[in-house]
Amino acid sequence: MSRILNLRDALNEAMSEEMRRDENVFLMGEEVAEYNGAYKVSKGMLDEFGAKRVIDTPITELGFAGVGVGAAMNGLRPIIEFMTWNFAILAFDQIVNNAAKTLSQSAGQFNCPIVFRGPSGAAGQLAQQHSQTFESWMANTPGLKVISIVDPADSKGLLKSAIRDDDPVCFMESEVMYALKGEVPEGEYLVPIGKAAIRSEGSDVTIVSYNKSMELVKDAAKTLAGEGISAEVIDLRTIRPLDIHTVVESVKKTNRLVVVDEAWPFAGVSAEVAYEVQKYAFDYLDAPVTRINAADTSLPYAPTLVDEYMPNAAKIVKAVKEVMYVNA
Repeated sequence: MSRILNLRDALNEAMSEEMRRDENVFLMGEEVAEYNGAYKVSKGMLDEFGAKRVIDTPITELGFAGVGVGAAMNGLRPIIEFMTWNFAILAFDQIVNNAAKTLSQSAGQFNCPIVFRGPSGAAGQLAQQHSQTFESWMANTPGLKVISIVDPADSKGLLKSAIRDDDPVCFMESEVMYALKGEVPEGEYLVPIGKAAIRSEGSDVTIVSYNKSMELVKDAAKTLAGEGISAEVIDLRTIRPLDIHTVVESVKKTNRLVVVDEAWPFAGVSAEVAYEVQKYAFDYLDAPVTRINAADTSLPYAPTLVDEYMPNAAKIVKAVKEVMYVNA
């Protein structure tokens, strides 16, 4: 049985279920308790679990991330909420130098079962310092697992898996997608970390993306279908470990690949996917791998420039037609 939930409620349900299941799980971050979360993801959790397990913090990302890492090393399972991953830059020392390296530096004696979560990516006119995409930043670090979601059912199942995982997990959401609705199964269920999802099957071109860009890809696929082009749509869901096998097997069938990635083009997720596909499926490609990225500059503030900067469905349709040689 399934019911319709929005993304924020699916995340809330995942955290609440895991906190009921395991008394070592707790939530900590700015405004998560009294205010019910900056985006209301933790609504009602303070009332149920109390101030010792739903903890408001000062505006000190480095500080409370460090408290979380220490708690994880001592047997607890913290969920650290960042109001935005842009603010988590202040906590990178704890995430990258401590959480990610604890298992290695201790020669396997200590692990660090912690989840860092919050929204990544642009959200309109929030200007340059509040609009960056962090999946590739975190995925560049050995020892971290990186999840990036938009589907409500996956959001719940993957967050539950992340909380139970013995490694540190960076969990990327989207500020503009918390109200997105979808079917979420009732009862206990987990979504495995490291497995991509084929959202729709197709035969002419593979389109790969993640997080809120998936909504753009779905719109583009509908437009393409109306023009007789069948697109196979893949949601990566997990950035590290990357499920390149699902992508490669799709490309072997469709012979073409377009990767949509809101991040900057240099050294990003789309670049890694393109490299892996040319390594494992070069002989199957009938066109060069094409990428749709944000512009290689800081995000402007003017609405017209924001629209030009960001990926959109029209850009995806154009790229697909190019690899299909439709207008050649």
